[in-house]
Amino acid sequence: MNRQELVAQIRQKKSFLCVGLDVDIDKIPEHLRSEDDPIFTFNKAIIDATAPYTVAYKPNLAFYEAYGVKGIMAFEKTVAYLKQNYPECFIIADAKRGDIGNTSKMYAKTFFGEYDVDALTVAPYMGVDSVLPFIENYPGKWVILLALTSNKGSFDFQLTEDKDGERLFEKVIRKSQEWGNDKNMMYVVGATRGEMFKDIRKAAPNAFLLVPGVGAQGGSLEDVCKYGMTEDCGLLVNSSRGIIFASKGTDYAEAAAQKAHELQQQMAEILK
Repeated sequence: MNRQELVAQIRQKKSFLCVGLDVDIDKIPEHLRSEDDPIFTFNKAIIDATAPYTVAYKPNLAFYEAYGVKGIMAFEKTVAYLKQNYPECFIIADAKRGDIGNTSKMYAKTFFGEYDVDALTVAPYMGVDSVLPFIENYPGKWVILLALTSNKGSFDFQLTEDKDGERLFEKVIRKSQEWGNDKNMMYVVGATRGEMFKDIRKAAPNAFLLVPGVGAQGGSLEDVCKYGMTEDCGLLVNSSRGIIFASKGTDYAEAAAQKAHELQQQMAEILK
C-alpha cells in the first residue's frame, strides 16, 4: 500500500487508528482457549468487530513466536484473513528486526516476500546496511524505524546528546532520510512523549509516525495530534491492550468494537 492509498483510507474512514494484535493466550476469554487455534479465532473476531473503525493492524511477532509453530501459523492465517477480507487495511508486522547484509535480506524476504505485509518495524542501530535491504527490492513496502520509544530504557541511549547537542533519536531520523523517504519510511514515536513530537517534526516534517502508547500506557491522543499531525494526517496511532482486552467475557469482540469506535470518533473530530 502506497502513501496515497493509506491517506485515502484515513480520509474515508475518518480514522488513523491502528489496532495492535498482541495476543496473550492467558488474557483472552477462557472459553476460546479450547479452540484448535485460539489465537486466530480471537484475532478473527477482533478484526471483524473493529475493521469499520481502523485503517491498520499490527500483530506483534513476539506474541506469536512464543507459541512455536502453532503461533506462527496463527500469524500467517491472520495476515491472510486480513488480505482476503479487508484488503484496504494496512498490515504492520511488529518484529523489530535489524541485522546486516544477507540476514536483513532474508528478513525482508520473509515479511515482504513470503508474508507480503505492508510494513515492518526495524531497529536502526546497525546502520545503513541493516535498513537498505528492506527498501531496495520491495517497492510499495514500508520500513518503520524505531526512533523515540516510550519505555524507561529509552533514556539510556535515545535521549543522549553529542557534543553539538544533537540527541541520538534526532541523529537516527536525520541520517535515515538519506536511505529512504516519506513514501517508504516511517518512524516509531511513543505517545507518552507529548511535546517532543515538535522536535520529531523538525527532523521529519512529512514522515508518517507510528505512535504506540495511547490507551493502556496512558498516552494523550490530543497531545500527539497537536504536535505531530501533518496536512495529510501523518499519524498511525496504535492501541493494543486497551482495545483487544476490553472484556474477558463472551462479549469481547463487542467490547473491542466499542473501544475502537470511541477512538475513531475522537479521531474524526480531530481530522475536521
